Amino acid sequence: MRFRHPDGSTVHLSYCTNVHPAETLAGVRDQLRDHCEPVRRRLGRDRLGIGLWLARDAARALTTDPSALRGLRAELDRRGLEVVTLNGFPYEGFGADEVKYRVYRPDWTDPERLAHTTDLARLLAALLPDDVRQGSVSTLPLAWRTAYDATAARQAHTALTTLAGRLDALEELTGKSVLIALEPEPGCAVETTSDAIGPLAAVASESGSHRIGICVDTCHLATSFEDPRTALDALAQARIPIPKAQLSAALHAEHPHLPEVRAALAAFAEPRFLHQTRALSTAHGRSGAGDSWSAARLHGTDDLGEALAGGALPDTTPWRAHFHVPLHAPPAPPLTSTLPVLQDALTRLVGGPVPRTHHLEVETYTWQALPPELRPRNRAQLADGIAAELTLARDLLTDLGLKELP
Repeated sequence: MRFRHPDGSTVHLSYCTNVHPAETLAGVRDQLRDHCEPVRRRLGRDRLGIGLWLARDAARALTTDPSALRGLRAELDRRGLEVVTLNGFPYEGFGADEVKYRVYRPDWTDPERLAHTTDLARLLAALLPDDVRQGSVSTLPLAWRTAYDATAARQAHTALTTLAGRLDALEELTGKSVLIALEPEPGCAVETTSDAIGPLAAVASESGSHRIGICVDTCHLATSFEDPRTALDALAQARIPIPKAQLSAALHAEHPHLPEVRAALAAFAEPRFLHQTRALSTAHGRSGAGDSWSAARLHGTDDLGEALAGGALPDTTPWRAHFHVPLHAPPAPPLTSTLPVLQDALTRLVGGPVPRTHHLEVETYTWQALPPELRPRNRAQLADGIAAELTLARDLLTDLGLKELP
C-alpha cells in the first residue's frame, strides 16, 4: 500500500511474511498464493506491499538461479504484490516448534551473516518495483548480549563496514539504493535505540556511508520503556537514518502483583518464541550535597515464564513483554497492548513536515503463538486478521494527513 505524504514523497506500508514461515523458494511462492494475495483481495486493493522474509535456502536458490529470481518478480507482479523491504533478521528455522535463542544466530560476528545480508540486498535491488529506487533490509541488532565482548564488537564493526562498501557498489551497478536497518531488541547487544548510536556512528565514520541505520520496532521500543520522542530525537541528532519502522504492539500489564493479572500473562508464556519481559522502577535518594535525585532503572528477564516465576522483576510497577499482539485486537482486561506507543512513534516518524522513514511494516508474527482461543483457526481467519491490522495502520496514516494511493 502506498501513501502520498504532504511533502510529496511516497510512504510504503506492507506486512511481514515471517508470519507465514517458509524455508524454501517453493514455500515462498506458496505464501504469495495462499496468504498474501488473499489479504490484498480483502483490502480491495490492486496492489499490496509485503515485507518478504527469505530464509537462507530460499535466498540461496534465488541468488544462484537468475531465472528463478525473474520468475519470483513476475509472480509478485501477477498477484498484485510489491516488495520494497525484506526482513533479514531470522536466518532460518523461524517456523520451528521452538525458536527462542536460535533466532539470534548467526550473528554479526559470523561471516555467514554478512554473506546472507549481502545476498538479500542484491536480491532486493532486483525485486524493487521499477518506479522505486530505494529498498530496506532489517537485520539482527549485532548479537545476543551474553557472548558479545570487545572482540565480538570489533568483528561486527568490520562486517558492517564491509557491508556499507558493498551497498555503495550495488547502487553503482544497479541504480538502486538498499539500506540496512539494525533492529534493536531487548536482550541483544543493541537493546535500545541509544545502544545503536555509537556502533553505527563508528561504521559511518569509517566507511563514509550512511547506508546502515535503525529499524524502529514499536513493540521493542515499548518493551524497553523507551520514549518515542527521546529515542527519535537522539537518532536525528546523531544523524542515524531510519530505513524502516515495524508497526507492532507489546503486551502490557499495569498491575502485575494481582493474581488475575499473572494468570492472564501466563496464557501468553508459550514455548516457541522468546518473550523478554521488562519493568521500569524509579530510585530516589540524596546526593552528598543534600540535593534530591531520582533515576529510572530497567529490570528484565529473558522470557515471560521467568518473570512469572517470581522475584526477578518488581511487581509494584507495570510489566511489558515482547509479545507481538495483533494491532487491532488488544488482549482482554486485565491486560492491554502498547498501541499508544505505536501511535506516538508513528506520529513522530511520518506526521511531521518530512517523513523520518518511508518504509512501514506491520509485523505480527505471533498469531499462532497466541493463547489457543485467540488463534486463527484457518487461513481465512488469518487473512482477515492481517487485513484488519493493515486497515488500522492505514487509518492511522490517513489521520496524519497522508493520502492513500491506488
